[in-house]
This record gives sequence, C-alpha cells and structure tokens, in this order.
Amino acid sequence: MPDAAPSLRFLLAHPAHLIACGFGSGLSPRAPGTAGTLFAWASFPLLRPWMNDFELLGFLALCFVIGVAAVHKTGRDLGVIDHASIVWDEIVPFWLVLLFCPPGWLWQATACALFRLFDIGKPQPARYFDEQVKNGFGVMCDDLVAAAYTLLVLAVLRFIFA
Repeated sequence: MPDAAPSLRFLLAHPAHLIACGFGSGLSPRAPGTAGTLFAWASFPLLRPWMNDFELLGFLALCFVIGVAAVHKTGRDLGVIDHASIVWDEIVPFWLVLLFCPPGWLWQATACALFRLFDIGKPQPARYFDEQVKNGFGVMCDDLVAAAYTLLVLAVLRFIFA
C-alpha cells in the first residue's frame, strides 16, 4: 500500500523526511493534508513575531526551495513523489496565505477552508503541476497555485464585506 503513513523511524531517518512530512503532522492517519494545513495555522503565530513582512517572505522563499529538495527526496524514498504524508507543500503556501490574510479567526478559518478546497480541487494550473511535473517542484507548486486562488478569493471577499 504505497500511501500508507510512514513510520516514526522513517520520519527521523533523514532531515528531508522530517521537513517534508511536516514535523510529523503528515503522519496523521486521516486527512494528512488537512493536518499539515492545521499545523501551518497553529505554527504561524510562533513565526510571525520574529520577522517583518519582507523577512517573512524571504523565509518562506527559503522554505519553498528547501521544500522542493526535501519533498523530492522523501517522495523518492517512499516510492510516491506526492505521497499523502508529504505535507510541507501545504504548510509553506498556507503560511503565505496567512501572511496576507486579513486579521481575525473568521478570516483565517475562511482562508483554511478555501485553501483546502483549492488544494483538493486542483484548478488549473495546479492540475498541470500535479499531473505533469512529477518532482518536488511540481508537488510544491500545485499548492502554491491553491494559495494564489485562496488569496484572490479572500481579496474579493474583503472588498465585498470590508
């Protein structure tokens, strides 16, 4: 069964595995992508106070680049490039969404729901990255597209309701 959650031993066997599996959040037996997104939501307040917007964008860019390599290695080691336990591709783009999300838990909850909807639905060009680019870059990019759609919808909602 290729999408069975890897063991804790696998998670700790290489730093790339730990990163790609979202520090263990991807080992959730149910909805690991949602678990990764919730990990991003819970961990964002721990990152935010340490960096201004520009520094945080740089940090996220670095996390993306590191993620491409970590996701690729972990997917190769698991035998499935976009294995369900790989959730770094949810975490980094959702941190980006939270950076630009209007303040307040209702906006963040809406962002979370929208992000999951776009991540699961994979509207183009996310579907292209998911189906055609079979490497760490493709895995990371399809969720980056989901983040872009989420931010677009949030901007429209903010224009309507704010």
